[in-house]
Amino acid sequence: MSGEPMPCSYASWLGNHPSALDNFDEVMSIAKGKKIVVFLDYDGTLSPIVNDPDKAYMSDSMRSAVREIASRFPTAIVSGRSRDKVYGFVKLKNLCYAGSHGMDISTPSDSSKYGNQNNQTKAIDEKGNQVVHFHPAKDFLPTIQEIIKVLKENIKRIKGSSIEDNTFCVTVHYRRVKKDEDVDVLEEIVKSVMTDYPNFKISEGKKVMEIRPRIDWNKGSALKYLLDTFGFDNFNNVLPMYIGDDKTDEDAFKVIRDSGIPIVVSDIAKDTNAAHSLRDPSDVEKFLIRLAKWKNN
Repeated sequence: MSGEPMPCSYASWLGNHPSALDNFDEVMSIAKGKKIVVFLDYDGTLSPIVNDPDKAYMSDSMRSAVREIASRFPTAIVSGRSRDKVYGFVKLKNLCYAGSHGMDISTPSDSSKYGNQNNQTKAIDEKGNQVVHFHPAKDFLPTIQEIIKVLKENIKRIKGSSIEDNTFCVTVHYRRVKKDEDVDVLEEIVKSVMTDYPNFKISEGKKVMEIRPRIDWNKGSALKYLLDTFGFDNFNNVLPMYIGDDKTDEDAFKVIRDSGIPIVVSDIAKDTNAAHSLRDPSDVEKFLIRLAKWKNN
């Protein structure tokens, strides 16, 4: 959260997490002989953080940049939003989507290495192509709906707060809550409600509280699952690149810290497992455009 103490000044932090844009050639120097796979968060990465979560639109130029990247590299968007919501924002069909922090994945093929077959369902899309839906937290769906109902009833007195149903997780938004004391009350209400649901955990994000099932699955797990469905069963011949801005992206950064390119989006100094940085979505767009040109050359 923005109120947390920062480890150092931004300038010195950049010394340890250099700009992936300003140091592009150095960042890509490890890509020789390897297949690049691109993973992207959505909010705060492809779109700016906004007060109304339903209006987190990406620009047309960003959509164009992502489309170009997906035409050159296997690409997936890994978001805390529900898969349907993030697809509704991105509106591109030449990439894969993982919603609910990786608990709702749709790909053309399954994974025998990382996905329990009981949680993978084969279906046919509107074009007659096979798709596989992976839902490792499907047994929690009834309880999630119950939690949403209870939380909505309990927080309605906190002006500016809202509950977002992201299918396999719940997001409590408080960016529009103006009084600090109301934020404190809201956090206490949520924590109190969740004591009745020990199989769920609460994590902090950017002016949000994320409620997720306590399962051994996160964005890092989703990254490995997706790599497997793309045909890469180890890191010997693949270079995963993950770009994200929030705490939940740290799980993915950890997975590829020693064998990929983890890039955090931040204009402040903060603790991270990422090796490189970009300041904001504008930097992300410029980086993606340059990456597409690099592939062409």
